[in-house]
Amino acid sequence: MSEEKALHAPATTRNRDPILAVLRQVLPQEGLLLEIAAGTGEHAAYFAAAFPDLLWQASDPDPDARSSIAAHAARAALPNLLPPLDLDMEQADWDKTLKAIPDAILAINLLHISPWRATEGLLKGAARLLPFGAPLSLYGPFRRKGVATAPSNEAFDASLKARDLRWGLRLLEDVADLAEAQGLTLDRVVEMPANNLTVVFRRASEPQSRA
Repeated sequence: MSEEKALHAPATTRNRDPILAVLRQVLPQEGLLLEIAAGTGEHAAYFAAAFPDLLWQASDPDPDARSSIAAHAARAALPNLLPPLDLDMEQADWDKTLKAIPDAILAINLLHISPWRATEGLLKGAARLLPFGAPLSLYGPFRRKGVATAPSNEAFDASLKARDLRWGLRLLEDVADLAEAQGLTLDRVVEMPANNLTVVFRRASEPQSRA
């Protein structure tokens, strides 16, 4: 895989260690981790090295992103880092295309750079896939009721909406309500650098609704 296909996101080197610190608390040590919208693949390579007994399955609907994921995987040469999959959270029943059931799901910087339909698809699919007690971990900027949004996040939200009106920072309570309706319980909200959050849900019950 050529080096030209290995893309780089500068934020990755800044946020990977804070994210890893949370993942060490919530992820299983072994099994299968499904990373949604893995982007450049830099997180996947870094985290797979930190969890050598956990199979790391990255995915992304963008073919350029999948090429970059594969390039970083080739460079890392880790036996637990699997070839990337083409998964799109906006596609109905995306989870039914998987050949293995994940023991955990991770999505970094997805919810605000995609339509709300992608959030719905992610939460519904996670609820169908995850075993009881298994974590769904989300990282990124959020709005929260009763909490002032940082000026930098307000500016970021405006820039996202200028690119696509369907994008923008999600209200954490809206995400949590939808998750709960699918049988996912909010486990923890961790404050992260640069006004981001890591939000962890766990599969806890049968969903209230499949709608």
